[in-house]
This record gives sequence, structure tokens and C-alpha cells, in this order.
Amino acid sequence: MLWMNCFSQAPALTGTSMKHHDRLRITAQPLRPIGRRDVFSSRGQIMRTFVLFCVFCLALMVGGLSSHARAQTVDDARFRAFVNALWPDAQRQGVSRGTFDKAFAGMKPDTSLLKLTKKQAEFVKPIWHYVNNSVSQQRISRGQARAQEFAETLARIEARYGVDRYIVLAVWGMETSYGGFIGKNNVIRSLATLGAAKYRGDFFRNELLIALKILQEGHVEPDGMIGSWAGAMGQTQFMPSSFMKHAVDWDGDRHKNIWTSVPDALASTANYLAQHGWIKGWTWGYEVTLPRGYSLASYDPQDHRPFTQWSSQGLRRADGETMPHTGEAALFLPAGQNGPAFLTTRNFQTIKSYNTSTSYALGIALLSDRLAGAAGLRTPWPVNERTLDAGQSLEMQKHLVRLGYDIGELDGKIGEKVQGALRHYQKQAGLVPDGFASVPLLEQMRSRR
Repeated sequence: MLWMNCFSQAPALTGTSMKHHDRLRITAQPLRPIGRRDVFSSRGQIMRTFVLFCVFCLALMVGGLSSHARAQTVDDARFRAFVNALWPDAQRQGVSRGTFDKAFAGMKPDTSLLKLTKKQAEFVKPIWHYVNNSVSQQRISRGQARAQEFAETLARIEARYGVDRYIVLAVWGMETSYGGFIGKNNVIRSLATLGAAKYRGDFFRNELLIALKILQEGHVEPDGMIGSWAGAMGQTQFMPSSFMKHAVDWDGDRHKNIWTSVPDALASTANYLAQHGWIKGWTWGYEVTLPRGYSLASYDPQDHRPFTQWSSQGLRRADGETMPHTGEAALFLPAGQNGPAFLTTRNFQTIKSYNTSTSYALGIALLSDRLAGAAGLRTPWPVNERTLDAGQSLEMQKHLVRLGYDIGELDGKIGEKVQGALRHYQKQAGLVPDGFASVPLLEQMRSRR
């Protein structure tokens, strides 16, 4: 969902024989490398590491979340007081009293949302579970049907914004099943409940004020402003702030309607990706095969190199097509050395601006290929690998902290920063530095006391 990112923050196909996967050009701007701390050795480093470890343990003991991220209880009186206190700020932002009162008429808090803010996954599913569900045959078939239904609209949107139509389709399919399910929550009620509960501080209160401005501008009626429990709206699952920046009135009816207008929703998604750096003419990347004995000593999924350099090292496209002679990409091993390998361009990072999850971005990328008519992956996922559950993921993070690595928040999530630390640890331990978090790697870390 796009709302999660708010906490951090292609030419047309017609008239050309160029393949969807071959549209590529050169880019610049190297990405910042993943931060990490080397294994300690000096007395000062030992003391610093001990202090850091104690701080993380203390944070874990008190719940691992700062107070502003926790949801407080909300009853009717507190909810009404919150709404009443909101009015002066809404008025200052141009919201009329009539719009304000209509939005909150007869409204009570939705206390069921507060349970969702505390919900935590008991298990961490490996990436292939997510990707296989994302690129299901049902989603491919429905998406191809929708591609034909809106072929002219998609072609015009692609020409206008330069974003690959199949990426736009894939986002639409992943977010709301091509508009089939946009959520069932009244966005004003959800945002007001979370704002009154001070969940994530003032984030939801600020989003609520923007949502009221959207109502004031007449883009949607209050009862039509439907979305997820956390306020992600319509077929694009935009938060109100993203709506104000990126929503588009494509069909020309003077309303930016991401709820019931498919053209507006598709164009808004394309506009979002374009404004977040999508490079016209580029693909997201390719599945590749590595030569036998290929060294991963310098593997870093943020290290973009020319395609010609990858070719000279023996990497080949898995579909048998010729590697591009221009442009650059980074090697990406989402399931480690035993799983599929990819060369990803900077457009892959742009997909991640919609949702920071690497699994999500890969799901979008592979779904877009299938919608365009490409075959599935050539290399199977390592489904027999012993992967971590949530508790083991947290334990792995704690081992990395103990060994002196800065992995960010101690939250049990194996993100890019943790993977960077794992690669460095593996290299120091004489292992293949692929950054893949597995049970055997955790067991090896346990033994290095």
C-alpha cells in the first residue's frame, strides 16, 4: 500500500517493433550505498558496540516502538473533542463549515482499527510466496483482459507520462485487483479515528485535513471516499497527500476521481511513477543467469554497472535475448545464490517508491512482464531453503548488533540495511556474501559467540 511510504517518504508500443523488455537507455545518479559498521576490534569500538546493544535491548524491552507510534484508546467523547479541535485548522486551509459538518455528520470512531495497529505477523513468508501470489494466473488473465479493454487509454497515458503501460497495469492489479476491491472503510472516519488515537503522532491528523480539502474541491462525496483501514484511497490506494500531489483528471470531467474512473486512476498511477523518477524508455530489468563459479565477493544490489560490463563477466539474459549494449543495472539476488538472479535498472527503485517492500517491487516487475506476454521465471525458487520466522529474524538482528553492525530499528524485518550487514558478516566469516537470511546462517551466527 502506498500509505506505508508516507512514514519515510516508455514510449507507446504502437508503430514500433521494439520489444517491451528491450526499451532501455542510460541513466546517471548513483544510489547511496547501504550503510554498515565494520566488525569491531578496538577498545573504543567495543564500548560503543556495548552501549548500542544495551540501547537496542532497552528499546525491545519497552516494546520496540516509540510512544508516538502507539495507538491510544478512543471513546466517543475523545473522538468528538478531536473533531471539534480540528475545525480551526480545517477552516484555515479553506474548508467550509458546510463541508466539515457534512464529512463528520453522525460519525463515531471505528475502534476496530486500533486492533489493526497492534497486529503483528507471527511468521515471515519467504519472497517466493509473495511473488507467486502476486503473479498468479488469475491475476495475469484478468490483467490481460483489462489491458485490451483500456488499450487506447493506456497507450495515451504511456505516451503522455512515459511510464510503461504494463507497469501501470501491474500496480493497478496489485493494489486493488484492477479496481475490483478498493477497500470498504470511510476514509474520513478511519483517518479521524487514527488521528484521535494519535497513532503515528500527527500523521493521520494531517492526512485528514488534506482529505477534507479534497472534499472541499468536490472531487468526491464523503460517502464515496472509500479506502483501506489506514486511509489509502481508491483504485490507486493513494493517501490524501499523494492524491493532492499526483492525482489526475484524465477523463476531463473536472474531478480527480480515483474511485470510480479507471482512466483517472491509471493516469494518476503513471503520473506518480513519472514524478518519482521513472525513466522513459527503460525496462525495470531482466532475469539473468550467472556463469558457473561466479564470485559474489563484490555483490551489492545498489551497485549499478553498465550492461556491457555484466556481459563481459559472463552474465546472460535468462530468456536467451541479447543483453543491451547501453544502459546500466545492478545485480539482485532476492533469494540468495540458489535462487533467481536479476539485473535491475533504476526504474526498479522507482517502483519501490510506491511501496518500499522489495517483494512488492519484484511482484510488480514480474507481473508486468507476464501481462506483456513474457514467460515466467526460468530459474526456480529455492523452496526447500529453511527460512526465518519473525522471532528468528529478530534474533538475527540482535546477533548483528552484538557483532557491531548498525542495522537501524530492531524490528525483526530483514530489510536492505540488514541484508547489507549480513553480506559483510558473511564475507568476514568466509561464507558466500549473498545477504540471504536463512536458518543455517542464523545457526552459524549463534556459534560465533
